[in-house]
Amino acid sequence: MTLNVTWLEHLLGKEWEIFPAGGATGEAYYAEQEDQKLFLKRNSSPFLAVLSAEGIVPKLIWTKRMENGDVITAQHWMNGRELKPKDMDKENVAQLMSKIHHSRELLDMLKRLGKQPLTPDSILEDIVRTIEFEQYLLPEFEQAIVILKEQLPNVQYEEKVVCHCDVNHNNWILSDVNQLYLVDWDGPMIADPAIDIGMLLYSYIEEKKWEEWLSSYGLGMTEGLQKRMYWYVLAQTIVSILFNGSRNNIKETNEGLESLKALLNRALS
Repeated sequence: MTLNVTWLEHLLGKEWEIFPAGGATGEAYYAEQEDQKLFLKRNSSPFLAVLSAEGIVPKLIWTKRMENGDVITAQHWMNGRELKPKDMDKENVAQLMSKIHHSRELLDMLKRLGKQPLTPDSILEDIVRTIEFEQYLLPEFEQAIVILKEQLPNVQYEEKVVCHCDVNHNNWILSDVNQLYLVDWDGPMIADPAIDIGMLLYSYIEEKKWEEWLSSYGLGMTEGLQKRMYWYVLAQTIVSILFNGSRNNIKETNEGLESLKALLNRALS
């Protein structure tokens, strides 16, 4: 079943106005009736209920399982806005990121759902395999792989947490009552928190402000954390280039290559 307006009108009733909510999958809508507004999505993860209970995403109103096995979820639609890149250095972002990473409830739920921890070794294996399969041979990739292999012993970290793995500013929603949420939980992983922290700091925050941001998060800057952040940002940049290259997203691929070159220059400096 594909979620569509006609089907949702049948589910909710004709008195609801229903509109596409955007997104890559086309499986998200919002419905409005007088002063009520819902965000609707098909086959959201059971993880959504725990995220809602923890106050990390807008409140889950109801879940309905259909005859064909599909599950429709309805969340309270928040009036608010996406964060701007300049907002990402704020204390509330660091505190919500810390809350997510330290949540035992989120970690237990992902484990119950069968999610296995993500390791640096498995990430590197996937990257090397993809580059060889795609025959995507670039000198920058060769340099990056050498660094990733050399640093592998230095980035092992046992304390795995729930990571969002896509901390783009567009996924942070600030409500009109100043409540911050992190949405779009389609790819959470059990992993080193440096995956989220590194990408956020490298993407949005001046390096001279890193320690201040980490203090709001509840961490101090250490050499070990610096190495782990760099390693994951380097790996994620390669993954992004491979992803965009396979889809012929020329602009995004070129931007990724520029970021990769900057990271490699950083390693040499």
